[in-house]
Amino acid sequence: MQHGPAVHRRKLGAELRALRTSAGLTSGEAARLVGWHQSKVSRIETGTSGVKPADVRLLLDVYGVADPQLRDLLLVLAGSDHGGDRHHHWWHAYRGVLPPTYRDFISLESQASAMRTLETTVVPGLLQTPEYARAVTRAAVDGLSEERLDALVEVRLARQDVLRTDPPLELRAVLDEAVLRREVGGPGVMSRQLERLLEAARLPHVRLQVLPFGAGAHIGVTGSFVIFSFSRTSDLDVVVLDHLTSSLYLERKEDLEAYSDAFNALGTHALSPEDSLELIAATAAGA
Repeated sequence: MQHGPAVHRRKLGAELRALRTSAGLTSGEAARLVGWHQSKVSRIETGTSGVKPADVRLLLDVYGVADPQLRDLLLVLAGSDHGGDRHHHWWHAYRGVLPPTYRDFISLESQASAMRTLETTVVPGLLQTPEYARAVTRAAVDGLSEERLDALVEVRLARQDVLRTDPPLELRAVLDEAVLRREVGGPGVMSRQLERLLEAARLPHVRLQVLPFGAGAHIGVTGSFVIFSFSRTSDLDVVVLDHLTSSLYLERKEDLEAYSDAFNALGTHALSPEDSLELIAATAAGA
């Protein structure tokens, strides 16, 4: 169990080690090619020390890695401020208002090919309307100035671009029925938010399911979670658990399997996508 920067270092190191091995190089040979001591390569690969984006680029060149998406993903894990066309790091303009764990989350979200999420209390950020996002943010963070509130809502809305890129992020979300019933921001705000869910669910890369109250206790009662998946390598997949003051990142294979199994189990107990839309529409009509 790691905080964001630590899990980034370990995942980056593991991927660089795999790429070196695929290139047929020992750590000593790779070090000689880039003019380093072998111990530096070892520290990078084990995640015991940080690595500059420029050093990652150098290693990727030596390993013959030309895939632009893979290079960009690994540079994000190294903390690069410069990505490709799809993954420009717009969130760095908000460094003053975003805590590091939130920036880590956004960087993973921007690079992921798929996202699976269980939400038990509020609508997922990628599907929130501006008014709903403002009401949720105001309630979640005490004492916000209007200026900072505006900035956080802007970030929430900018994150939604991942659903409009080419290719878009594939989003699968299971929502507890409480998400639909909890009135956030007043009846008008809630009604528009539910309509937004209906619109999003019609997108081919978005799949929404509602876990009805009638399902009783379920594995998700322990809390919400997010699973990020990456098309280039499953070794970079990660589970994110949000807490009040921090986020935890789970990277072990057994953790990923446990949460993937949990998400699949929730999907079987939830309403079908078609029935979920009917429930959302009925709730919206009564809002």
